[in-house]
Amino acid sequence: MTQIVPVILSGGSGTRLWPLSRAEKPKQFLSLTAAETMLQLTAARTQGDGFAAPVVVANAAHADEVEAQLAAAGATPQALVLEPVGRNTAPAIALAALATDPHA
Repeated sequence: MTQIVPVILSGGSGTRLWPLSRAEKPKQFLSLTAAETMLQLTAARTQGDGFAAPVVVANAAHADEVEAQLAAAGATPQALVLEPVGRNTAPAIALAALATDPHA
């Protein structure tokens, strides 16, 4: 059975959520609607029989926080792609595709 490879884009500064969201604590690391953070809730949605381990794309400055949040959610990514600088959605998706299939 073919499994869906989830791609979690854990980027963005969340400027519309200021002052809750800051450069050092962007929106994906905030608990807004539940006890878990947005990243943890997203990771939890990618677990199950129909899914492969996710590919997570994040800013390199947040690598430790991403790893800690994923561990707290019980999620182990097949790849953690770290961008030195955020370049919006399209490049992040391209990096995720390359991490999943280098011939993509």
